[in-house]
This record gives sequence, C-alpha cells and structure tokens, in this order.
Amino acid sequence: MSLVLGSVVLGILSGGIYALMAVGLTLSFGVLEVVNIAQGMFVIAAAYLSYALQRYWHIDPLLGLVITIPVMFLLGLVVEWSFIRRLKQDRVMLSILVSWAVALILEGVVGLIFADDFRSIHSWYVTATVPVFGLYVPDIYLIGFALAVVLMGLVYLLVYRSRFGAALRAMVQNREAAALLGIDVQRISTLTFAIATGLTAAGGMLFGAIQAFNADSNLDLISRLLIIVILGGMGSMGGALVASVGLLVAVNIIAVTWTPNWSTFFFFGITILVLVFRPQGFFGAPAARKV
Repeated sequence: MSLVLGSVVLGILSGGIYALMAVGLTLSFGVLEVVNIAQGMFVIAAAYLSYALQRYWHIDPLLGLVITIPVMFLLGLVVEWSFIRRLKQDRVMLSILVSWAVALILEGVVGLIFADDFRSIHSWYVTATVPVFGLYVPDIYLIGFALAVVLMGLVYLLVYRSRFGAALRAMVQNREAAALLGIDVQRISTLTFAIATGLTAAGGMLFGAIQAFNADSNLDLISRLLIIVILGGMGSMGGALVASVGLLVAVNIIAVTWTPNWSTFFFFGITILVLVFRPQGFFGAPAARKV
C-alpha cells in the first residue's frame, strides 16, 4: 500500500513538472497552429544551460532561472523569426518538418559542446527529502510542482486576464479578422512562441534535476510531451495538466504493482486508443482549436 501511495504522490508531483514542459507545446499549437517537435530539445538545451551555470559559474539552478528564462525566450524569438513565420500555408504539417530540423541542429550543437555523456543537475534540494503522508519525497519534486503551478498560473492570467491575451484569443478565433481590427498578428505570434520557449527554461532545469540526460534524451521526452498534449487535447492547457498528472499517476502505479515494461506499454497504448476513438483528445473541441 505504501508503494502505491508513493506512486500516486510522485505521479502527481512529476505530472505537474511534465505539464509545465508540455504547456509551451500546446500554447504553440493553440495560437500558431505549429506542432513544435523541437520542444523536447528546447527542454534539454535549457537543462544543459542550467547545468553549465551551476558547473562552471556555481549559480544555483533555481536562481539561474533569472538567466535561463530570458536566454530561452530569445532563442524562441530567433527560431520564430528565422523559421516559423516563413510558413504561410499548411502550417501544421510544415511546422513538424521545420521544428524537427531545428531540433536536429540544436542536438548537434549541444552534442558538440557537451559530448554524449549523461549529465545531471545537483543541489541540496535535489537530494534532500521531506515527509509527506509518511513518505519521504525529494524536495525537488515539491519545488518543481509549486514552480509549475505558479508559472502555469501566470500563463493563464496572461491568456485570459490581459490585453495581450485578449488579442491572442481573438487571433485564435480568426487570424484575418484580428488583423483587420488592428491587432499586430505577427507580433502576437512571435511573442507567443518566445513565451512558450521561455517556459522550457524552468522545465529543463527540473528535468535535469530529477533524472540524468544527454542530447538524445529529447527523443523520448518529445514523444511523452506529444502524448500528453494529444490526450489533453491539442491547444488545451488545462487538458495538458490533467492528462499529465493522470498519466504519470497511472504509469507509476502500474510500474510498482506490475512491471515497468507494462507501464511504458500503457503510456503508448492509451494514446492509440484515444487517437482512434477520440482524436481531438479528452478536452479538445472536435472542430475548433482551444487555448
């Protein structure tokens, strides 16, 4: 029973972290109609950036977010300006190819700088634990979940409680009509992609703290993030959170009560079922995008 309870607790906490990594992906699709396959590599690049700041400049990973978030935001600006805004037609399909190329470029650069050795981010709160319902949970999971809640809450306020968000949602409903009303559609698109990329700074730091990583880790990561977004509904931030927590809890319970191999099968098997019987995901609209 204690193993199952521990699986549930860790599933909820790690689900929040994965939701933070996935929210940028669903935001990009919901606003830009861009399936950003490079999202996983952005997370890994951010993890390497946090690792480098700690390893070579002795900057605490959490404090380093003051540096890594602006850096990843600027990277998003560059990628959007260089590649994404050039896509005028068939954006969904072409964005998959373009973002995959961006991921390969970043993977090559990161591999050239750091080689293929596995790295990990260390700090006192990575190894320290705190008792939760009689279980000892690593501090990093609690910090990561709290950080995910705060950042996703800020994104929600930005989208639904600001003038920028009002313009963004108008653009989602009808891009051409929004432009005719005087909304700078290109500026909104650029900032949205940059914000989605900037969020990977926090996700990357947390990912590198809870497990070892190298450049190739982005392949497994993007598959998991895509599954979370597909199940939650492409473009639904709330759906991404619910799907992430639900999936991680289920996978952890299966891993401790049955076998880790079956937990991986469940992760991908339920995705196939959803694609067959409810392709818009649990919280997605059948004929419209949602942010």
